[in-house]
Amino acid sequence: MIGMPTFIFRVGTPDGDIVEREVQALNLDSAREEVRRQGLHVFRVRRSGFSLEWIPRSRRVVSNDRFLLFNQELLALIRAGLPILQSFDIMLERQKSGRFRQVLTEIREKISSGVALSDAFASFGDLFPPIYSTSIRAGERSGDLEGVIRRFLRYQKIIVNLRKRVLSALIYPSVLITLSIGMIFVMMTYVIPKFTEFYAGFDADLPVVTRTIIAVSALVRQNAIAGAIVIAVLVFLVRKWTKTAGGGVAFDRFKLALPFVGGIFHRFAITQFTQSLGTLLGGGTPMVPAIEIAAQSVTNKHVSQRIGAIAQRVREGEPLWRSLDTTGVMSDLTVEMIKVGESTGALVEMLSNVSEFYDEEIDSLLARMIALIEPIILVLLGLVIAGLLYAFYLPLFQLTSVGSRY
Repeated sequence: MIGMPTFIFRVGTPDGDIVEREVQALNLDSAREEVRRQGLHVFRVRRSGFSLEWIPRSRRVVSNDRFLLFNQELLALIRAGLPILQSFDIMLERQKSGRFRQVLTEIREKISSGVALSDAFASFGDLFPPIYSTSIRAGERSGDLEGVIRRFLRYQKIIVNLRKRVLSALIYPSVLITLSIGMIFVMMTYVIPKFTEFYAGFDADLPVVTRTIIAVSALVRQNAIAGAIVIAVLVFLVRKWTKTAGGGVAFDRFKLALPFVGGIFHRFAITQFTQSLGTLLGGGTPMVPAIEIAAQSVTNKHVSQRIGAIAQRVREGEPLWRSLDTTGVMSDLTVEMIKVGESTGALVEMLSNVSEFYDEEIDSLLARMIALIEPIILVLLGLVIAGLLYAFYLPLFQLTSVGSRY
C-alpha cells in the first residue's frame, strides 16, 4: 500500500451516520469499489493532498454565475452530440478564469484516465455543490445526462435568482439605516459640540434634556475610538462563533426569529430544500441520499440540521411528509403538499409547486417589507433629529425670551 494515493470519502453508514473514511487504492474507481463493498454510501470523495487548501475559501469557490455559464455551455455541447472530452477541450479554450481553468483541467485529466464525470467533480469536495455530482451520477446511470444537466440548470437559475432578489431587496433598507446612523453620529460628534460652545459663552442654566444630550455627546466623542475597537472585536468574535457547528446553528435559528426578514429566510430555506429534493428525485437519485444531499444544500444550518436528521426515519419506512412534520421547520402547506405528492405518485411535481409558491410569496414579502420599513426608518430618523434640534434650540428660545423682557 506504500506509495498508493489516499482518497478521503464522506460516506453514510447503515446506521444512518455520516462519517469520513480514508482509503488507499491504485485509483479512484478501486477506492470507491472498496468503500461500496463495506456497505457504505458515498456522498463525496477527494484525493488527499489536492484540494487547493492554501487558497482562501472565498477564492476557491466557483462563482454561481461562472458555474451557471459552464453548465449552459456543457449542455449545448452535449446536445450537439460532442463527446465529454471534446466538450471540455472547447470550454477550456474559452475559459478566462485561471482558477476555474485549473480545476477544469484536472477534471478533464481524470475523465481521460477513465474516471466518471460525476466522480471527477465529486473529488473536489466542497468546491462544487454535492447536488451537482449526485445529479450527474444519476444521469450517467440512466443514460439521460442531458436531461439531468437541464434539470440542474433550472434548479440553479431559480436559487441564484431568488438569492439575488433577496439580497437586492435588503440593500436599500441597509443603506438607509447606515446613513441614518451616520447622520446621528455626525450630529453627536460635530453639530452638538458647536452648540455646546455657543451656550457656554452665555453661562446659562440649560434644560435637563439639553444637558443630557451634551453629556451623551461628550461620552461618544471621548470614547469613539474605543467604541469602534470594541464593536470590531465583537463582530470578529461573533463571526468566529458562527463558524463553529453549534454557533452556526444557533445564529441561523436566531435569524429565523427576526422580524420582517425572519419569514423570508424561512421560506428561502424551504425553497432550497424542495427545489434540491425535486431535482435529485427527478434525476433518479434514491430517496434517502436525496434527502441527505438536499438538506446539505440548505444554507440555513438550523433548518439543514433538522431536515438531515429525518433520513434515518425515512430509511426505516416512515413517510417523508410525516418525518418532515416532526422537524418543526416545515410549514403546514409544505407538509400537506408533500403528503399529497407521496400518495398520488407526483412527489416531484408537488415539490416544484411548493418551491414556486414560496418563490412568489418571498417576492410579495420583500415588497411589503420595503414598503413598511422605509417609512418607519424615516419617521424614527425624523423624530431623533427633531428631538436633537428641540433640545438645542430650546435654550436659545429661552434666552431670547429673557432678553426681550429687558
